[in-house]
Amino acid sequence: MSPFATYRRLFSLVGPGYVVVAFLGRLPLAMSQMGTLLLVSSTTGAYTTGGLAAGALAVANAVVSPVAGALADRVGQRPVVLVQSFTGGAGLAALVVLAQAGAADGWLIAVAALTGAAMPQVGPLARVRWRPITGRAGRESPQLVDAAFSYEGAADEASFVLGPALVGTVAVLVDPAGSLLVAAALLVVFGGWFGLHPTAALTRVTHVANAVKGRIFTTAFALIVVAQLLVGVLFGSVQTGATALATAEGTPGLSGLVHATLGVGSVVAGLSMAWVPARIGFERRILAAAAALALLSSPLVLVHSLPALVGVVLVLGFAVAPYMISNFTLGERIVPLNRVGAAMTLLAGATGIGYAVGSTTAGRLADAGGYGPAFGVTVAAAWTALILALAAQRTLGQAPRR
Repeated sequence: MSPFATYRRLFSLVGPGYVVVAFLGRLPLAMSQMGTLLLVSSTTGAYTTGGLAAGALAVANAVVSPVAGALADRVGQRPVVLVQSFTGGAGLAALVVLAQAGAADGWLIAVAALTGAAMPQVGPLARVRWRPITGRAGRESPQLVDAAFSYEGAADEASFVLGPALVGTVAVLVDPAGSLLVAAALLVVFGGWFGLHPTAALTRVTHVANAVKGRIFTTAFALIVVAQLLVGVLFGSVQTGATALATAEGTPGLSGLVHATLGVGSVVAGLSMAWVPARIGFERRILAAAAALALLSSPLVLVHSLPALVGVVLVLGFAVAPYMISNFTLGERIVPLNRVGAAMTLLAGATGIGYAVGSTTAGRLADAGGYGPAFGVTVAAAWTALILALAAQRTLGQAPRR
């Protein structure tokens, strides 16, 4: 079956409505980090505070989302996603009110953390649904599940295109506060819709039918978690460096649009992963993508203008999705079936923690030395990912798969 036919068959199983809802439901998380960075930085006048608030949101989400994922494995996704969507939307609105009221830095960071803890990880939870959605067809045609993960990787990247772009657009046309209010509305409407969608019930059926004991944390899975943490560092540092450079050029609102270009190449590369031959193991795909990340990120240290930054970030994006898709797909295959929700949210959580490390570190360096040192964090993370991939080849290649 050709990749085009595989995608057509895959989407016919759920219909276009679910695809749209699941995509729009993940936008608020992509918007919230950039929106918080811009809002808090603009109201306090300090990149460090903005980076701490955005990082607190990401860390709290990273810590709590695996707990929510494990709970969803047990009771089903519907109640978990509904509670998180409405609570997270309220938290974003509260952050706007406090920031505009001139609340102390500590309050802003604390509310950002509480908001992050409440927000659902729609992307990872959508990944969990595909195996029960495909059912027997997926067992007979494994490429259906592979295509689903390729699509989800591309959808995640597209959300990180549209999310920051939407933040930047609203920030330019209105103000940074407006972008977080838009994110809150999207979360309540489409996050809630995602929770109510009939496919949410399938995750509970999967848990009951496959309730076997098994460990999530093996050496191989731990390596994949670290790999995703490094992707988060890359995201956070690029976002902060782009904000510092855009501000230095007098157009801070454009930082979201600049960062969004990182996802353009990722979307294309992510969808094209369905064309990669099955004989190429995921550990080799991770290595190839990590090498591309290292090489393509290196020119960031030479960037001194927004047009140059756009060019480098656009090309860098072509390595991001293949790396993440390979990590998530291999991670899904080496954990017990009834623990997939917890595993996927753990990987997403690691990305969030990495984002916090990257944005906070790059924020401090940007306050001290401008955008150059901030981009140095990005390059260091990419080369570390390559070293990790080289060291992990044997372990990942020998990891038992379902």
